[in-house]
Amino acid sequence: MTRSILILGGTADARILAGKLADKTGCRILLSMAGRTREPVQQPVPMRTGGFGGASGLAEFITQHGFDLLVDATHPYASRISPNARQAAQQANIPLVALERPAWERHPADRWESVADVEGAVVALGYHCTRAFLALGRQELLPFEAAPHNDYLIRSVDPVEPPLNLPRARYITARGPFTVEDELSLLSENRITHIVSKNSGGAAAYAKIQAARELGITIVMIDRPVRGEGETVPSIDAALAAIDHQLSLLEERGE
Repeated sequence: MTRSILILGGTADARILAGKLADKTGCRILLSMAGRTREPVQQPVPMRTGGFGGASGLAEFITQHGFDLLVDATHPYASRISPNARQAAQQANIPLVALERPAWERHPADRWESVADVEGAVVALGYHCTRAFLALGRQELLPFEAAPHNDYLIRSVDPVEPPLNLPRARYITARGPFTVEDELSLLSENRITHIVSKNSGGAAAYAKIQAARELGITIVMIDRPVRGEGETVPSIDAALAAIDHQLSLLEERGE
């Protein structure tokens, strides 16, 4: 019997996990993306984009399409979809495996200022002119219009359209991962004094953290949202093991 797995994605981990599952298990895999990136990278499995209409809509989608297992591999800051995934899995009566990579830990040489949200990051930049590198998604930039006195360098996968109402903002369109050397050059050439970042964890986006440490740059670090109850696995390998375990339980029960 061919099993079906629905992966809620939006991270590089989700893409890698989907490819490994397709190669290893022979299961039917569907990767679901929120659709915020205009030109997502090519995926190794079939993909859908868009929302589900909350937990009940996701549960209905799971039931209608006969999925046996749900995998939550969304971004650590996608705080709404993860509770919906837990509820939907319960409603559809299927197992859930949630992958959440560990947060970055502060190194003794790091200069971090922790804030709760983007609005807190705007305040943390202060009232004097700073040169800030905003390493955030397009949807999170609007609050910085409240601090037009700063110089901003903004890097995003897709163009920021329309541009922010800021007198001194430069835009770079690029897709990572970036090397430490790349980030050292970017930060030095633009005389950056502050980086605004989310604590995404993982290796793919860590180069800017290491570069900031070497240059003595302050990082305004936006804390992760509280994702509520529920067990998570910390890595792709751990997720693969957990999925194998859940699939074997399904076979034992004859479901």
